[in-house]
Amino acid sequence: MKSLPFSSPDFAGNTAQSLLLAARLHNPGSFLGMHTTPNGKRVRVFQPHMAQVWLHTLPGFQLMRRTHPDGIFEWEGEGIMHPYLLRMENAETGVIEERHDPYAFPRQISGHDLYLFNEGRLLQAYRMLGAQRIKNHGVTGIRFAVWAPNAERVSVVGDFNRWDGRIHPMTAHDHSGVWELFVPDLPDGTLYKYEIRNRASGEILLKTDPYATVCELRPNTAALTPAEHKYSWQDGDWMTQRKHWDWLHAPVNIYELHAGSWKRHPDGRFYSYQELADHLIPYLQDMGFTHVELLPLSEHPLDESWGYQTTGYFAVTSRYGSPEAFMHFVDRCHQAGIGVILDWVPAHFPQDSFSLARFDGTALYEHADPRLGYHHDWGTYIFNYGRNEVKSFLLSSAHFWLSVFHIDGLRVDAVASMLYLDYSRKEGEWLPNRHGGRENLEAIDFLRALNTMVHGEFSGALTFAEESTSWPAVSRPVYLGGLGFSMKWNMGWMNDTLRYMQHDPVHRQFHHNELTFHQLYAYTENFVLPLSHDEVVHGKKSLLDKMPGDAWQKFANLRLLLTYQLTCPGKKINFMGNEFGQGREWRVGHELDWYLLAHDQHRGIQALMRDLNRLYLNTPALHELDFFPEGFAWIDCNDVEQSVISYQRRARDGSHVLVILNFTPVPRTGYRVGVPESRTYREIFNSDSAYYDGSNIGNPGNIHLTGQPWSGWQDSVLITLPPLAGIILKTAGD
Repeated sequence: MKSLPFSSPDFAGNTAQSLLLAARLHNPGSFLGMHTTPNGKRVRVFQPHMAQVWLHTLPGFQLMRRTHPDGIFEWEGEGIMHPYLLRMENAETGVIEERHDPYAFPRQISGHDLYLFNEGRLLQAYRMLGAQRIKNHGVTGIRFAVWAPNAERVSVVGDFNRWDGRIHPMTAHDHSGVWELFVPDLPDGTLYKYEIRNRASGEILLKTDPYATVCELRPNTAALTPAEHKYSWQDGDWMTQRKHWDWLHAPVNIYELHAGSWKRHPDGRFYSYQELADHLIPYLQDMGFTHVELLPLSEHPLDESWGYQTTGYFAVTSRYGSPEAFMHFVDRCHQAGIGVILDWVPAHFPQDSFSLARFDGTALYEHADPRLGYHHDWGTYIFNYGRNEVKSFLLSSAHFWLSVFHIDGLRVDAVASMLYLDYSRKEGEWLPNRHGGRENLEAIDFLRALNTMVHGEFSGALTFAEESTSWPAVSRPVYLGGLGFSMKWNMGWMNDTLRYMQHDPVHRQFHHNELTFHQLYAYTENFVLPLSHDEVVHGKKSLLDKMPGDAWQKFANLRLLLTYQLTCPGKKINFMGNEFGQGREWRVGHELDWYLLAHDQHRGIQALMRDLNRLYLNTPALHELDFFPEGFAWIDCNDVEQSVISYQRRARDGSHVLVILNFTPVPRTGYRVGVPESRTYREIFNSDSAYYDGSNIGNPGNIHLTGQPWSGWQDSVLITLPPLAGIILKTAGD
């Protein structure tokens, strides 16, 4: 190792140098870099791991003087190239390397962007903050920027500087709380974090970039400098058509998917985004789904959280591949006519010390008071929606997924927990709003801003609220006083329906209102009918296992449940495995039990779902007026003793279908059903068909009118109603 000689005047009074050496310099550009002196120009650099440093000038490289033993070098004179190169000899290895000096470059972030960010109105903050690959005065490098208003000093650290926070301290942008540094010559995929010293306590924290777009595979937590996105999208037709899509009247049938456990390789490895595209998309097309909804793909440290404890709000998880690979997956879906919806979690974030929690040593993204900022049920922190910079962060995250990855919709998780200050809290554990109420006014404003942005900037993109309370107008426009979501999950329908289906059929007559109650509020919102992942985990059993009775009755009940869902007013969502009668609860560490398709009963469930999906897709009466009372009429909702309901679904052109559902295992021959038109009917679907491994009781051929009025209708038909089954009738000839 070379000796480290130095010569220096007395720097005892040099405050900037002292702060630099103590790693506490707020504005490193005041000391480092190039400055004008009476003798020309002076360049100072701080390279504590270098034995010698040379500066590139017009005559050539000039050896810089070591002015402090800890690694401060200086050169003064004329002819300095700009931006100038440094040639450095590593003190340990003797290796010579050349780099541009980061402190030779001016700051790049505009005052206008900083103003919008601090106002909560910068919708593309991911283009300002984080790691941006740019050219600065002709030199390619990474511009790092981070918001840490309570920091005394922030540094970029990584492999490129031995994770030494002294070497690349960032410069603060006045009172904005934003720190910036351009580091030239960094290659793609360089690991980095931010080292932050809190102003009040002196505590030093090592944090992953909140705006990182690429992160290490867990359990590692560093971010990676991004490559320039070079993906060439081929989904222009889809994106153009989406702008004019009449989703209110269109079929929306969603397959909810956890990417890591749909299928796995025999050795337990995940399918990659590429492999999902190859295997999942043909399956979705064959099964007749219109959309796939992915449980959160934002980066997260723990597989068992399913993605709902997010640490990377701008980073697609590296578990399944690169950002470009995920772009390819979305592109392939679009080219196949499949929309892509992403679960998004702006309600809370985990306590992991490397991430957002106490980011600059203070409660920055969360509230300081645990009565506002801590969620007891999940052990997570709640976002401070009243802080403008947090609002910019979350709005920009939503914008990022919709813009960069062409996502077609966001399902917003845990909306109820955002709306109510006393959500899952006892008396004394929450603070009222400024009016003394329980409503989270800042969260309401944020959700309205979110939906206004999505619908204003991304025509045809959808937002879905997982909201389980009676909060009014969740899916009504903001200008009418609503929250502005496209649709709301109908948790009431789901809870009532599953509770009813779990009753033994002999007792169902005493719970008939659980089937019919939903029609009292069915058109107050744009509802989605969910049979989601939440209903098949944590001891709740799979849908199949929830059903009562022996094996035959379980499968018949499941076929009946799916028939009821697909014919009820509202858009549809089913979690993976529902479509073939998954026997066990969903297990995040294992693929679905695909081997069950070797059995007739499970193949029957899958065939039924395939036919129901196609019928829903191709029958306007089953989807056009999902959100409008004109699309539904009870034929008979009062046959309590026999546990039978029947209803009409209508299209805008007046065409209709009749749905009759028998919730008992008793076949009913000569069952009379009122009909709205004096025309001959035919059976177009029967969940008891032998094709679905049913008992094949049904109504072949035409079903003729009897001329007898019934249950308020001008005519009626006599049908055979199969056990634990539903049938769909349509007028013959249509």
